[in-house]
Order: sequence, then C-alpha cells, then structure tokens
Amino acid sequence: MADLEMIVEEISKLSLLEASELVTMLEDKLGVSAAAPMAMAAMPMGAAPAEEEEEQTEFDVVIAEIGPKKIQVIKAVRQLTALGLREAKDLVDSAPSVVMEAVSKEAAEDAKAKLEEGGAVIELK
Repeated sequence: MADLEMIVEEISKLSLLEASELVTMLEDKLGVSAAAPMAMAAMPMGAAPAEEEEEQTEFDVVIAEIGPKKIQVIKAVRQLTALGLREAKDLVDSAPSVVMEAVSKEAAEDAKAKLEEGGAVIELK
C-alpha cells in the first residue's frame, strides 16, 4: 500500500493540465474511457442530488391561459416587454407562451402580478 500512497502524493502535485494529460495517456494505454465509470458511479446516488439542489435564481414567465380580459393581458405584455402591439397580440394569442425568459425572482413575481391583474393564468418555471 505504501506504493499507492506515494502515487497519490505525486498525482496530487500535478497541475490540472498535467492531470488531464495523465488521464488521456492512461485511457490510451489501457484502452478505456474515464467518462463511463464516472457515469456508472453516479447512477446509484440518484436520491442524493435532492439535498444538493440549489435555489432557482432565473425564472421564465409563461402565459398558460389568456383569461377573459385579452386586451388587458396584451397591454401588460407590452408594458413588460419591448414588443409592439402586433407582436404582443401574437404572443398572447399563441398561449401557452413564454413572455419573459431567465429573469430574477422579483421580476418574475412582478410580471406575474401584472399579467394576472389582466386576467391571465401565469406559470413561473
């Protein structure tokens, strides 16, 4: 085991570039791929990522249903985006559709409130 500990010590001294080259050399020499064992090792731990899940920071604002006040929804879409009247109408008519993509939680909540005020059913994804 002393030999293995010495190898570990030597490998830990390598730069990332050198370690990458070492992996490539070992793959070529042994005729294997380092990617396959990593994927197999990750599969049994399927339940663990739930604990490591990060809080979502970007949201998409989606119109699920227009509601009875279509004109109010179009006005809200124009207010929230840089779309013209025709583009906003087309977006609302094609519901379910994304109004805003990758916005902060505050912006998404604000947009949701304005669109729901117009009568639309909104989903944050």
